[in-house]
Amino acid sequence: MRTPLDTKCHLWEKDAQGMLPIPSAPSTGLGLEARDGEENMTEFDGVAEPVVKTDAEGSLLTIQLNRPRVLNSLNLDMIRMIRVSLEKAISEDSCKCVLLCGVGERAFCAGGDIKMLTCSVTEGDFHTAERFFEEEYMLDLFMHQFPKALVVIADGITMGGGLGLAAGADVVIATQRTRMAMPETGIGFFPDVGATGWLFTKCPKGYPEFLGLTGYELKGADTVHCGMASHLFRSEALEGLVEALKTLPESLDAEKEVGRTAVCSLVKDRCEKPIPSSSHRDRWIEKHFSNKSSLREILDSLHGCQSGNPFCQDVLQNLAKRSPTALVLSFELLRLNEGRPLEQVFQVERKAASFMIRHPDYLEGVRAQVIEKGHRPRWNPKTIEEVQDLRKILL
Repeated sequence: MRTPLDTKCHLWEKDAQGMLPIPSAPSTGLGLEARDGEENMTEFDGVAEPVVKTDAEGSLLTIQLNRPRVLNSLNLDMIRMIRVSLEKAISEDSCKCVLLCGVGERAFCAGGDIKMLTCSVTEGDFHTAERFFEEEYMLDLFMHQFPKALVVIADGITMGGGLGLAAGADVVIATQRTRMAMPETGIGFFPDVGATGWLFTKCPKGYPEFLGLTGYELKGADTVHCGMASHLFRSEALEGLVEALKTLPESLDAEKEVGRTAVCSLVKDRCEKPIPSSSHRDRWIEKHFSNKSSLREILDSLHGCQSGNPFCQDVLQNLAKRSPTALVLSFELLRLNEGRPLEQVFQVERKAASFMIRHPDYLEGVRAQVIEKGHRPRWNPKTIEEVQDLRKILL
């Protein structure tokens, strides 16, 4: 049987490795499959290693994403391996806490396997792409419901699907190297992995719309201020944190709230503080993005301020580069999913994903932004006014 990695789609012929460039701004921030080969193994100095590694020591189970050459981007085997490890942790009485982190200093997880998805869509194999989203979303929801304390170290690039993994954790550790974003509208997709729901439970007013539409990149302490991470550490202090987590008493009650309280106490004593505020930006974002009834209302608000504020002009230029269909779809999802149970959020996002991978903007966005690296996409339609009413596909 042919696997997704055996697929040779013409879109990738110019760039066999398919490595994602990570520009400073705006970021595409989506992970790519880099090499042909076994999906569940990676290679270091000629030695094959699993793409997800686990280690149990004391009361801590550590799960490591092990594809640093491609920024620990997620493939389907990794999703399945993480799920199996988490299920095993539930059944192990000695495990009081699970730690999820990435190998290497560049990234926790830069997102999903765009090469596999793009090749599948190019060949009309929508089932493979939809299966990836289904299992990814199921894992993300499982992590939100996980019955033991769950810690994510989001050191380095943490975007798209990487944020999906982090969102369900009780404790999310950021460092000075952390870069977080939901940049999907730049490639003709939308902020998925439950983000159109959980952004509202984590972020200040206006930030769910701002981050979801613009793909704005948060760095370091800013990720804590905006609610995407819970604590800030210096990267050189992470080793000590991991060793401390291993010392959680094995007599600790495995009930989630007990474990979470113990972990939070341990982390709080070691983290960086205080976190700088961004009150001026918070007010600006709330004014222009919160409580808007349409995407056009947001754009009109930004147009009204741009002459006196260069940030308005920058944001407008950013939005003008993104897929109109993806922007409209993202806005409708944000309005629909605010305050809804996550189970319903993921159900609607699966419908949206099925729609968007069949839309021409998805392949066009990947071609222009990822494969040809920075070319201007030819979106169809070209303006938000031409986009059809998308609410009917979500209901």
